[in-house]
Amino acid sequence: MKPLSKASKLGAAVALSMALAVPLSASTTAAQTPAAQTTATQTPAAAPPATRLNDQGPEAKPVQERGFDHLVSDYQSRDKADYTAESWAPFAKALTAADVVADDTSASKSDVAAAKTKLQTAASELEPLQSSFETITNDTFWNDTDGNPIYSQGGGVFKFGDTYYWYGVHYLGAESYRANPTRKYDDQVSFRSIPVYSSQDLVNWKFENRVATTSTDAGDGATMGGAGWIGRLGVTYNENTGKYVLAVQMWHPGRGGHGVLLLQGDSPTDSFDFGHFQTWVENSPTSGTGDQTVFTDDDGTDYLIFSNREGRSRGFVSKFRESDSLRIEPGVEIRRGDGREGNAMFKLDGKYYHAASDLHGWNTSVNYVNESTSGNIQGDYSGEFVLDGTEMDYSHVTQTGFFVTVNGTEQSTVIYAGDRWADFAWNGIGYNQWVPITKTGSRPEFHSMSQWQFNATTGEWRAGPANNYILNPDIQADRIIVSNVRGWQRTGGWSTNVEGGANGSRFALQVGDSGGVEQRIESVPSGEYTLSLHARGSSGQVVVTGANGSQRTLSVPSSGGWTQRELTGIELPSGAATVTVRASGSGGFTVDQLSLVKTDDGPPPEPPGPRYEAESAAAECQGTIDSDHAGFSGTGFCNGDQAAGAYAQFTVTPEADAGTATVEVRFANGASDGNARPANLVVNGTTVDTVSFESTGAWSTWATKTLTVSLDEGDNTIRLDPTTAAGLPNVDYLEVGTTT
Repeated sequence: MKPLSKASKLGAAVALSMALAVPLSASTTAAQTPAAQTTATQTPAAAPPATRLNDQGPEAKPVQERGFDHLVSDYQSRDKADYTAESWAPFAKALTAADVVADDTSASKSDVAAAKTKLQTAASELEPLQSSFETITNDTFWNDTDGNPIYSQGGGVFKFGDTYYWYGVHYLGAESYRANPTRKYDDQVSFRSIPVYSSQDLVNWKFENRVATTSTDAGDGATMGGAGWIGRLGVTYNENTGKYVLAVQMWHPGRGGHGVLLLQGDSPTDSFDFGHFQTWVENSPTSGTGDQTVFTDDDGTDYLIFSNREGRSRGFVSKFRESDSLRIEPGVEIRRGDGREGNAMFKLDGKYYHAASDLHGWNTSVNYVNESTSGNIQGDYSGEFVLDGTEMDYSHVTQTGFFVTVNGTEQSTVIYAGDRWADFAWNGIGYNQWVPITKTGSRPEFHSMSQWQFNATTGEWRAGPANNYILNPDIQADRIIVSNVRGWQRTGGWSTNVEGGANGSRFALQVGDSGGVEQRIESVPSGEYTLSLHARGSSGQVVVTGANGSQRTLSVPSSGGWTQRELTGIELPSGAATVTVRASGSGGFTVDQLSLVKTDDGPPPEPPGPRYEAESAAAECQGTIDSDHAGFSGTGFCNGDQAAGAYAQFTVTPEADAGTATVEVRFANGASDGNARPANLVVNGTTVDTVSFESTGAWSTWATKTLTVSLDEGDNTIRLDPTTAAGLPNVDYLEVGTTT
């Protein structure tokens, strides 16, 4: 079990020092005895008797207790001034109690494990007073804080105490592909190690240790270096033993074939030791597992999420054994159908989601999701559906890797950690592509972005300044030659992806016969943009069309080799935009590495008209005037009662004569259900329209709705009258433009 890792707001760890940053030496446990090396269907071994600590000094203590001493010492470096008083008080109490246990030479192992669990649980609830947005840039190779490559495939991120730890596999092919990303290295899957990195903000990662290497004991005299395959993995914390358990997919000829290797350590960065090798999970039709990940529920219960190895047509959820996490209990089947890989689980708004990808060998696809129909993770699930937002570019050119759920102080966000290794690899630069998932309606939505910013404390995110709004811009989503390129709709003539892209990439887009393709981008923010691309072959055009019908065209002459082209100063209003690629004639017009990036906010807006604050005497709020969500104007905002008819009303006076005026309503809708909050627009007692105030993602994220109304000369009343029991969004102010 691991209550400390999910019982808290996962986003509460920012700008703190590393917990357990020093790797500890390996330990010997009762699980290493031959009697413990049984399958899950055999009777569990009895727990060993409690062991007393000796009094020969800290270096003579068993590793588990030395690790506990280090944990206490590390948390004593926290500064009370950095955290909220509410979160500091229970942490300080747990730290004092843990310090007493650490100094008690008569304390048993169970005493140490209990104190360790309470301390880490309290630490996971620490809420920093300061937080910031950090930038995640995809489509590139990531480095750790020392500038060295991050090699971490097929693993997961887990929070222990106030620190996130990222585990994965380092393969030989990852080194080769990084050195020369212009070909595949599908024969280089030999195992190097399992590294661990630590972070407080989920963006900046510090290398800590290699928790397993080729010399790590795999049981029965075998080592991990002798395995034919080391695959997907995850880590749990067991509150009964105080141990961290690493579950690894392994095929080893010296261990009888396929199974789950369970290693354990005394800290998240320890060098892990052999615990058990389980060849079969009961109820699965095959030995071993297909793809697997580890999921920890809000109550701390740990589960292995996996498919059967052959065919992978069935999905399972299995508990880890509660006593020590060194066995996988019988699996409960939650899906059956087409073969899927990349099996992983996330939870959002009280529902569980099993996600997986097409079964075609480490290659990209949409995400197929099954949604729980009850509050039981091992209960019933819906039929399979495609995760919204993964269709246009095959999940940002990845397959399912793992998920990290951050229940922040402002909103909950799931991070989708996509896997782009694809047989090392040649379908896009970089191995790990992370994007946010939110629930804006009845189902989750995948937000494909090349760059975004994330606040791990509040859970809020936003597009990054260098985000490319074109999806599948490098034409890498399709793994074979196709006539309908993923994300691009044919408008005439012919189109295909062709081998030999710009800068050594695998594919490029080619159109001909005066035809072309287009991509509709559902939403871009208003501003000034730059279009860039590489082109070769016959001549053609690339056209950018804004939501208001405005067009800018980049005419590209023919060229024998790849030439970079650019069009600057493209002014786009907020809303949908379309990018069209078309050939001038019958020859092939070939493009690659397209980019549409916002470079400026555009020309300044019209000077605002009079502003009417919701907290002013000229306004009425059927609710309360609050100030607990940042970003509002003036001294507060109207937090209306949750009831139909709980209105906000403003008395406004136009600066000119009677006429038509634009009215800007500033609001925030951070409701957890993601639903819009509709309201009637009532002007001078007459309902003139119905306004939908969509979700803004968080209560501290403010948006503006533009309305058009007819005003009389002198005073007028403008009322927002909610039509549902949810009431209004939070309303900050109205601005009234000049009448015409």
